[in-house]
Amino acid sequence: MTIIISLCLLLLVAYVFDLTAAKTKIPSVILLLLLGFIVREVTFLFGINVPDLSSTLPVLGTIGLILIVLEGSLELELNRSKIGLIKKSSLGAFLPLLILAFSLAYLLHYYGGYSFKDSLTNAIPFCVISSAIAIPSVRNLSSSQKEFIIYESSLSDIFGVIFFNFIIYNTSFGLETFGYFCLEILIIIAISFVATILLSFLLKKIDHHIKFVPIVLLIILIYEISKIFHLPALIFILVFGLSIGNLDELKHFKWIQNFRLDLLLLNKEVLKFKELIIEATFLVRALFFLLFGYLIQTSEILNLDTLVWSVGIVLGIFILRTIQLKISKIPLFPLLFVAPRGLITILLFLSIAPEHRILLIDKSVIIQVILLTAFIMMLGLMITAKKKESIIKQQKAKEESIQE
Repeated sequence: MTIIISLCLLLLVAYVFDLTAAKTKIPSVILLLLLGFIVREVTFLFGINVPDLSSTLPVLGTIGLILIVLEGSLELELNRSKIGLIKKSSLGAFLPLLILAFSLAYLLHYYGGYSFKDSLTNAIPFCVISSAIAIPSVRNLSSSQKEFIIYESSLSDIFGVIFFNFIIYNTSFGLETFGYFCLEILIIIAISFVATILLSFLLKKIDHHIKFVPIVLLIILIYEISKIFHLPALIFILVFGLSIGNLDELKHFKWIQNFRLDLLLLNKEVLKFKELIIEATFLVRALFFLLFGYLIQTSEILNLDTLVWSVGIVLGIFILRTIQLKISKIPLFPLLFVAPRGLITILLFLSIAPEHRILLIDKSVIIQVILLTAFIMMLGLMITAKKKESIIKQQKAKEESIQE
């Protein structure tokens, strides 16, 4: 009974954090981590026995990842007017990921003497923008800036996971390896389209009052089965979300017309499905970061031995982001600050086999990088919002003086 009451109270507090994030400009993830950390200290203070929850984190993280990418892809619009935005966000997600991963891997290889493959495996988790933190934090930005972050962070998640799996599941990297990898991508795209059509039919045909939960379970099942065969499973989530979220755009294709889908009815069902995904994403994301905050120890945050690496990684992240935004001709502020690390960084780090982990990169570095990037984003968004408010006030004052 105590556990149920505690969980309900914690999730209600998490909901309050989510509601107030727009006004306070404090990312809810920071408050969730802090809340989880406080709960841990309270349990120690009062001698409350709590079972080991560390094994729950990867499970929650995987479900959270699926739901976050699905939610993000359902939000995206696919039409000709978005081509420029898609190109810029794709390059923004892909090039900094590669450059930072190989640069950091070289430093780890050079200074630590580790194999380049192990160095690269440990470097990739730091190169992925967390859509779990970025997307909820940009609600108050303009629609174009918000769209850019949704595309960029969702694609960064996907590219990061695919790149990470490509490195850990291959022992050699010749033409044959790359050819097989391209084949895997084609297979998952084909599976994605077939699964999307079948799941769309289910959305339309199921008359039972429970219809969305089986579809979500099927999505998770397809994702996990794809992972068993080392297929880039997140591509399936992206394709499915984009397809059912853009049915009006797909109706122009003749092969879609052959299925005689009632788009008006289907769009209504998709809207309900989207609402369920948004609610479920909030719940899983809140639980994940509360649990991660609970598992954080004070010594890991205040570890001065790892701070040099953490600050160096964060500097590299924002230097590359500055260059990327300038090349893409996108205004630096406030998007420069929106490059948080989070859920994917933790998940990929936990996925590294113990024999491939390196001493220079431990849990302390992960926690410090996540907290530093989240704080920089928070401060950046706060400063930008204040500047905006002062400009609006000045404009109003000028208008009033002209009227007088």
